[in-house]
Amino acid sequence: MEQKLLIYNTLHRQKERFEPLNAPHVGMYVCGPTVYGDPHLGHARPAITFDVLFRYLRHLGYKVRYVRNITDVGHLEHDADEGEDKIAKKARLEEVEPMEIAQHYTRRYHEAMDALGVLPPSIEPHASGHIIEQEELVREILDNGFAYESNGSVYFDIEAYNKKHQYGILSGRSLENIKDESRELAGIGEKHNQADFALWKKAAPEHIMRWPSPWSDGFPGWHCECTAMGRKYLGRQFDIHGGGLDLVFPHHECEIAQAVAAQGEPMVKYWMHNNMITIAGKKMGKSYNNFITLEQFFTGDHPLLSQPFSPMTIRFFILSAHYRSTVDFSDEALVAAQKGLEKLMNAIDTLKRLPLADDCSIETRNLVSKLRQRCYDAMNDDLATQLVIANLFEACTLINKIMAGETEICQEGLEELTEVMHLFAFDILGLKERNEERGEEREKREEAFGAVVDMVLDLRAKAKAAKDWATSDRIRDELARLGFEVKDTKDGAVWKL
Repeated sequence: MEQKLLIYNTLHRQKERFEPLNAPHVGMYVCGPTVYGDPHLGHARPAITFDVLFRYLRHLGYKVRYVRNITDVGHLEHDADEGEDKIAKKARLEEVEPMEIAQHYTRRYHEAMDALGVLPPSIEPHASGHIIEQEELVREILDNGFAYESNGSVYFDIEAYNKKHQYGILSGRSLENIKDESRELAGIGEKHNQADFALWKKAAPEHIMRWPSPWSDGFPGWHCECTAMGRKYLGRQFDIHGGGLDLVFPHHECEIAQAVAAQGEPMVKYWMHNNMITIAGKKMGKSYNNFITLEQFFTGDHPLLSQPFSPMTIRFFILSAHYRSTVDFSDEALVAAQKGLEKLMNAIDTLKRLPLADDCSIETRNLVSKLRQRCYDAMNDDLATQLVIANLFEACTLINKIMAGETEICQEGLEELTEVMHLFAFDILGLKERNEERGEEREKREEAFGAVVDMVLDLRAKAKAAKDWATSDRIRDELARLGFEVKDTKDGAVWKL
């Protein structure tokens, strides 16, 4: 752990040296998906961002417990605690059980994350599996005087909380501004103040996602799950809480208030947020007709796409920008990312074929000796993956010059260059080697390949049965010329390459 990592803490709006609460142990919680639709580019960015952080912290020697939740209940359509549960609504429209929807799209999410090279978290809790913990959190907040019951629902009392603490500390919003934004709904419903948020909602008669509680048969508010599950698996205080920038308010703001109201102190030391992905300058969304799922990227089946793009191209595209910067998607940008990834992979493949000299040239020695630390410096500066890639591209240029005979590398230099390129490209940035990424594609190709050979041998068997020895021998000889060994057995012909 010689490297000193700086990360941007949204809570204090500045980069801070990362110092875990209980080194070498690190607790990290990241908000996962609400599973009611296919994963899209907006799901990929936080998953990849915090996957790189997870990989890097482990590389530095920390023992990381990484928790990423699955939201399968309680996320209503509107932040003002109104509307249907998103999963229940999808289930009603498709005429299936809500848990069928949750199960199906959780599986789809996992398949997409596997394709993108995202490592599974240490723990992946589901909101529906932690109702007891969420009820206990609500009881604590009620007992401490920061919530109230209304018609079977329980709401967080922002006015009461703000008298002793500060609501809005993460987003920088004042309570008055929050009230103004909520004023259009004032005097309607069961809240004391329209800025208050639900800790527990009484279920309507038709609402199938419901559990018994001291207040009503109902379900927890969306914000409760992360606070309850975070402290269950990481303790009353832990190091990092991550998610998309769109979660700063209200979700993460409410999480902070819940934790302080329940236990009297904040739960999280560092808050980290990745920025948004836009498409042609607009937020991606179905209402803009620019919504693209990850599956559509992989197949190319969308009007905005000129071709399919591999999962590693998507990962490379996302890592080519700093996680806190806005990334504007376009087909042209993905084509450029594909070319950049190809350049990097070609150079790494070329490492195996570089001619060796007795000594490294000065140019080679200078770059190789500094490359490792330059990449570390980039990672330590708030995960500047785009600078890591820029440094790796410098190495690509050197590799191409060595291959062209314009400069020289020795055995020691080659070993160091190979180790650094593999460490940062594969282990830390999480890109897959060509053979690994194309394994499934190769398997399908070989299956089809085998079927063709079997078909040819079937034609040979028919020729033999018809005593057409010339055709039979010709097929055998042609296969042998192409590298196939054919043996005739009592059960028919068998082959191997």
